[in-house]
Amino acid sequence: MSTVARTARIEQALADLPPVHAGGGPVGGGHYLAATPQTVTWGWLPSGRDLPVLEVEPGDLVCVDTISHEGVLADQGRDPRRFFGRFGVPADAVLADAAAIAASTLGNDPRVDGPHLVTGPIAVTGAQPGDVASISVLELVPRVPYGVVSSRHGKGALPAEVLAGGEVFSAFCLVETGDGGHRVASMALRADDPDRRVRFPLAPFLGLMGVAAPSRLHSVPPGAHGGNIDVRLLGVGSTLHLPVQVPGALAYVGDPHFAQGNGEVALTALEAPLRATLRMDLVPAAQARERFGPLAGPIAETPDLWIPIGLHEDLDEAMRGCVRQSLDLLTTGYGMDRRHAYAYLSAAADYSVSQVVDVVKGVHGAIRKADFR
Repeated sequence: MSTVARTARIEQALADLPPVHAGGGPVGGGHYLAATPQTVTWGWLPSGRDLPVLEVEPGDLVCVDTISHEGVLADQGRDPRRFFGRFGVPADAVLADAAAIAASTLGNDPRVDGPHLVTGPIAVTGAQPGDVASISVLELVPRVPYGVVSSRHGKGALPAEVLAGGEVFSAFCLVETGDGGHRVASMALRADDPDRRVRFPLAPFLGLMGVAAPSRLHSVPPGAHGGNIDVRLLGVGSTLHLPVQVPGALAYVGDPHFAQGNGEVALTALEAPLRATLRMDLVPAAQARERFGPLAGPIAETPDLWIPIGLHEDLDEAMRGCVRQSLDLLTTGYGMDRRHAYAYLSAAADYSVSQVVDVVKGVHGAIRKADFR
C-alpha cells in the first residue's frame, strides 16, 4: 500500500470515528472520571490502603475514560504519538491523556510491573466485606478508530512456534464502516500486501473490572477480586458481580478491548481505548447469599445469560471451579438439587476458555435464563 493510500484509509477512519479526548465527546450521564496520572495506577491494582478518587452512592452512574496500554508501554518506547505514527496515525489523533500518562512519573518496568492502565478506585458508599458490588456496563464508546493486537515477551499459546527468538509483533487494526453501516475491525492479511484485509466484528468490552483486595495485587492475574478476567461477554448490557473485600469496595476498570476471541491466544485482544458508562450497585450480604450462594469470586450476567467464572493457574481446575459456581447458582437461586443441576449443565450449558495468557487461566460458562422461566 502506498503512503497516499494508507493516509487516505486512516483519514477516512478518523472522519467516521473522531477521537474522543478527555473532557470532550459524549458523556453518558452521572459522574465523570478522566484518566490522569492522579486517577490511574500502572501495572498494579488499587488496594484497600488507597484513597478513592471518586465516591458514589449505590445506583449512581459513572462515565469513566480508559486507556489502552498499547503504544504507552516502556518496551514500546513510552511515546504513543511516535508508536502510532509508525502506522500513519497523525499526532493529533493520539489521545492526549495517554501521552500525558506515558510522560508522567508513573512507573512501568515490564520485568516487574503489569502492562495495564487502571482507572480508579471508586468507593461505593456503605459497601462492606460480605456485600457484593455490581458493575453494570451501560455504554462503551470507542475513543479512537484504531488499535493493536500484540505478541511479545514469549507469552501466548504458541510463542516459540510463531515468533522466533522473542520477536515482538504488533498488528495494527483500523475501525472501518462495513456492509450495512456497521463498524468492523480491519487488519492486513500480510505485512507485504496490506491492501488485502480481513475484517471482523467489533465487540467492545472491558477486560479488567474489579474491587480492591486488602493488599496491592499485580494487574495481570485475575482472582477473587475480579481484575483481568478477559471475559468477552461483558459488553454493553452485562453486569459483573464481585464479593467486596474492603470497606467501600474500591472498584476500578481498565484493559479496554474492541474485540477478543475466547482464549486470547496471541497474548492480547484488539487493544484500544473506551469511554465506559457504568452503574455501580450494591447487594447486601444476606441478599447476596440468597441470590448467588457462597460467592467466593466474580460472577456475571446479561439479560439472557448467567456467566459463571472459574479462575486457576491450572486450566482443568479453572473448569472445575466454573462448574462449582454454576452449581451453587442453580441450587441457591433456582432451588435445583445438586444432581439435577449437574445433569442440566451437562446437557444445556456452554463452557469456554476465556483466556490462557494471564498466568491464572479463565473459564466462563453461559447458562440461559430463559430455561428457568
